[in-house]
Amino acid sequence: MGRILIVDDEASICWAFREFLTDEGHEVEIAASAEEGLGLAAGGGLDAVVLDVRLPGMDGLTAMARFRERIGATPIIVITAFGNLDTAVRAIEGGAYDYLVKPFDLDQAGAVIKRALEKGTPSKRRRTDPDPEPQPGPETLIGASPAMQDLFKSIALVAPTDVPVLITGESGTGKELVARAIHRHSSRHAGPFLPVCLAALSPNLVERELFGHVRGSFTGAVQDQKGLLELAHGGTVLLDEVGDIPTLLQVKLLRAIEHREVTPVGDAKPRATNIRVVAATNRPLAELMATGQFRDDLFFRLSVFPIHLPPLRDRPDDIPVLAEHFLKQSRLPDGADVHLSKEVLAELRSRPWPGNVRELRNAIEHAAIVARGRSIRVEHLPTTHPGATTARPPIGREIQEQATLWAHQEAQSNTGDETPLYERFLTLVEPPLLRVVLDRCQGNRAAAAQMLGMHRATLRQRLRKYGVE
Repeated sequence: MGRILIVDDEASICWAFREFLTDEGHEVEIAASAEEGLGLAAGGGLDAVVLDVRLPGMDGLTAMARFRERIGATPIIVITAFGNLDTAVRAIEGGAYDYLVKPFDLDQAGAVIKRALEKGTPSKRRRTDPDPEPQPGPETLIGASPAMQDLFKSIALVAPTDVPVLITGESGTGKELVARAIHRHSSRHAGPFLPVCLAALSPNLVERELFGHVRGSFTGAVQDQKGLLELAHGGTVLLDEVGDIPTLLQVKLLRAIEHREVTPVGDAKPRATNIRVVAATNRPLAELMATGQFRDDLFFRLSVFPIHLPPLRDRPDDIPVLAEHFLKQSRLPDGADVHLSKEVLAELRSRPWPGNVRELRNAIEHAAIVARGRSIRVEHLPTTHPGATTARPPIGREIQEQATLWAHQEAQSNTGDETPLYERFLTLVEPPLLRVVLDRCQGNRAAAAQMLGMHRATLRQRLRKYGVE
């Protein structure tokens, strides 16, 4: 058991942590500001610190370096209700053990604290001096949903490394934005970022485009020419739509990644190149591997750190903030006071968005043009595409069908079971419902409780009752 310091100005958060961690056998100290927390840390003896970002006076990220002077390598777990990519990167680079976003489940936080007490804290990353928080631009990743918070953390963790990253997701989810964010927060940020759309390259020219050629290697090759992989030396290359690379070139690409060298067409001598490879695709690589269209060894080399981007329909809470962001990016007339009404936001949330974030951005730009400087109404939005539907069925459709069939059968039979019929019905339908909602929320119990419309403590009790993980 350990001595844990909670630094948060929200009394309810501190109370919840004290109750939960005390029940687990830990000793808990509470501080409402970074300055108060630093005073408690000066006495030593701490085994972990839970530190909020938004605090009165000194903010949590600035305080991390001060805590390090007092507590050394003791794990610091950062929590915030206002998470974005910059916050996640600064927390990880400052040496935070982990990064939690409010509202979080206490069981989840408890598991993180337990791991921190067992393993200690990672070393600091490239820098500890805080950078000013950037203003959102056209290439900024926007979102506050649990899925986006997980994405921010993944980018913050993998960016300082040099391992290959495989980004998967539907068209329009922002795969290139993620690749650019990884490059921007890496040690290669001063080098080139070179996106290569493999699907746009001619199959007959893709080898020359990627690896270059030497003079005389084919008719018309009057001089040496570097390929795209060599031009990205010292930086990052994004292999977009990597599932479209010809099978015969996959071996050559694998060698280039593993040995960091490229061999131009017509040359027998490889050339060293220092690149980081990020690959992206919206195609199912597992199916391509099963049919022999994509090599297993190349897949495993590219997917050292996989990142999957969820479709927009699975994170509807991000739609309002994305829409407001795109509206600000639109070219509005000077002095125009344009806003999105509740009716417009409700309409945006109800649409399936098969084109994902890209389609939403286009819809807002369209509406801004039609509105001509006036407030945007529903009729200013473009019409949806005929036949556009969500890729995933509404939660509960299959459960409802099964439950209806079961109810008819139970009402007509006499099983001899003395358990009330309604209680037996709940035992049937609740566990699969809880599993489906947890899956949709990627295991985030706080988000699952919000979707179900129940208190987190009630959800925790139901999960324990049915043994749902």
